[in-house]
Amino acid sequence: MTDFHITAAGRRLAFQQIQGQGQGVVFLGGFRSDMMGSKAAHLAGWAAEQNRPFLRFDYSGHGQSGGAFEDGCIGDWFADAHDIISACTKGPQILVGSSMGGWISLLIAREAPEKVAGLVGIAAAPDFTEDSMWDGFSDAQKAELAAKGAVQIPSDYGDPYTITRKLIEDGRQNLVLRAPLNLPFPVRLLQGTADADVPISVATRLLEHASGADIRLTLVKGADHRFSSPDCLALITQTITDLPASLL
Repeated sequence: MTDFHITAAGRRLAFQQIQGQGQGVVFLGGFRSDMMGSKAAHLAGWAAEQNRPFLRFDYSGHGQSGGAFEDGCIGDWFADAHDIISACTKGPQILVGSSMGGWISLLIAREAPEKVAGLVGIAAAPDFTEDSMWDGFSDAQKAELAAKGAVQIPSDYGDPYTITRKLIEDGRQNLVLRAPLNLPFPVRLLQGTADADVPISVATRLLEHASGADIRLTLVKGADHRFSSPDCLALITQTITDLPASLL
C-alpha cells in the first residue's frame, strides 16, 4: 500500500513501508527511477519474508510523488530522503542506494551519520552531474545550458533526459569526492563490469577516497547498470544478510 508524506519543504512523497523486527533497511533509487523497480520490489519481498523493517519511496518529481522532475536537483532529493527517513524510521538504518541513490546515501552518511548503520551501494554514482554529465557535454551543449537553462540528452531507458542548469549547479554544491568522506560503518559496494553508465573507475575512486574500517568492493563480471538479473538481486540481499551480526 502506498502512503504519502509531506516534507518540511512541502513536497509530497509517495512511500511504501513494511514493519518488522531488527535492523531497518531503506532503499534509495536512482535518477528518474521509482520505488516500483525490480531491485526495490525484490528487497520488499525479501523484507516481508524476513520480517525486517523496510522503507522505499519516490523522490519528488519521481514515480508517484508530487512535483516535476525538471524542477528537482540533488540537494532537493537529498532533503527528501533525509526528511522521510527521519519521519518514518527509528534509529540507524541500512541504506541501500542504487546509482544516484548511492550518492544520496553518501550525503546522508556525511550530513547525518547517526542515521546510518551500514551502506550498500549498487553501481553508486557519486558526483555524476559533474563527472559524467558536465564533463561529457560538448561546448555547444554547455552553451545551450547557459543560454536556455536546460539541455536534452539521449537516454538508453526511454525518452531523452532534460538536464537543467539548476541540476548541474546544485550538484556542485553536493559533491562528495572532493573533500574527506568518513564512513564509520560497514560499507559494501556492488559494481557490474559491463555497466555502461557508471564505470568501474567510479567505484574504485570511491573505495580509495572514503575513509572507514570496513569498506569493500565486489565486482560482478558481465553485470550491467540495472544490476537486476536474478543473480544480482540475490547478491544484493545476501550482501545485506552478510553485514556484521551486530546490524542484524
